[in-house]
Amino acid sequence: MAFKDLRQFITALEKTGDVVKIKQEVDWDLELGAIGRRAYELSQPAQWFQKIRDYPPEYTIFNGSLGTWRRLSIALGLPPETPIRELYAEYDRREQKPVKPVVVKTGGCKENIRVGDKVDLYQLPTPMLHEGDGGRYLGTWDVVVSKDPETGWSNWGMYRFMIHDKTTLTGYPAPFSHLAMMLSRRYIPKKQPMPIAIAIGCEPLCHMVATAGYGINVDEADYAGALGQAPVELVKCETSDLLVPAHSEIVIEGEIAPDKTAPEGPFGEYPGYRSGQTGGGLLCQVKAITYRTNPIMTVIALGVPPDDSSIAASLTAGLAMKRRLVRHNIPVTDVYVPPEGVTHLIVVGVKKGGADVARQIIEIFTARRAMTSKVIVVDEDVDPFNMAEVLHAFAVKCHPGKGIHVTTFEGRANALTPCYSPEERRKLSGAGVAFDATWPLDWDPNTDVPVKSSFTGTFSKETQEKVIKNWKKYGFK
Repeated sequence: MAFKDLRQFITALEKTGDVVKIKQEVDWDLELGAIGRRAYELSQPAQWFQKIRDYPPEYTIFNGSLGTWRRLSIALGLPPETPIRELYAEYDRREQKPVKPVVVKTGGCKENIRVGDKVDLYQLPTPMLHEGDGGRYLGTWDVVVSKDPETGWSNWGMYRFMIHDKTTLTGYPAPFSHLAMMLSRRYIPKKQPMPIAIAIGCEPLCHMVATAGYGINVDEADYAGALGQAPVELVKCETSDLLVPAHSEIVIEGEIAPDKTAPEGPFGEYPGYRSGQTGGGLLCQVKAITYRTNPIMTVIALGVPPDDSSIAASLTAGLAMKRRLVRHNIPVTDVYVPPEGVTHLIVVGVKKGGADVARQIIEIFTARRAMTSKVIVVDEDVDPFNMAEVLHAFAVKCHPGKGIHVTTFEGRANALTPCYSPEERRKLSGAGVAFDATWPLDWDPNTDVPVKSSFTGTFSKETQEKVIKNWKKYGFK
């Protein structure tokens, strides 16, 4: 792995100036969340809170593991200034070579073990992150491990979990998530509790793959190994046969009840808005807590992007979407998911566009789980990673009457999409739209398509080369 654990990653951030140690006492009740939120919005370094009110000094909190492209680059073992396009390419290259994990006898997360009546969730310095949250959320930047009892498939996901009382959590996995699917198919019909483990404070690439949308029967641990270019070390839980990252800072072992719920939410979610009202969340009875000595709890003060969630999803969702389009024979050049669009907006570059291609793309993206609601399709002369070029193409090439293609769907929409009405969110119904910012296929490229007035579009290759050669002589850097 690029880093064996969170602590090695933090040390690397210290060397590059990408983390701030906050030694002043900070209140876990809203102050910490407010600091983290403002830091994201001002593109500040990650924060390591050293002194939490009401808690001993050995309990600390780390916010913002992958909250900037710089920190994501460092997590991958790359230079901090690596361009976004190169990050996409490197991620794609590494992901093609999964690396199986190795199971070890013990790990850092086993240094302290509390089981049964020794369990107390309030022992952990869990923050109240936002005004209006339903409670204190310890599951914000986590790896939630579950297992299919019939196939043996081990799944990692990232789901929010809130403290209900000292031994109980309530959670909200999205209806189409693998955890929710596994629970409804394998455990509820048999009225059996579902074992889960919530790993907190892992090496950051483990968290990133937990946010990704890998397919059924695909083990995320293989891809964490791929990204880190070394096997992830896993260790068995104390109360189940689930395997968790051995060097996690904290592991919470529990069982989800097949027939009980408890109040959960609202919460300041990843699209940048508070999600709904208090509702019935999954009820998780905690059986054990294991943790490293001097544990570091990882959190993310989710909200208006960019933050860890939107940066990680930009990379994982962008490449997943590109591969899906390739499988459907779309002439795609690149796909970019701007963090500011929180996966609700995707930019797709194509070799050949037109209305039919735009319609195909939005239908492909919304055919299953409709997490994306807006797509901008651009010609290959527009760089999808350059939002200035994308916005220009959208403004001047998308025909208001002919270039907007809407599709509606029922039962598979994203319940966290803010623009949907409360009724749409409840029924999981919604719509998706493709904005066709490509030239019509029936236009003559020599007479109908306007000449682009840009450095590469207007001037001859000879003139371009002359200007580039003399650029520094002109006085530019």
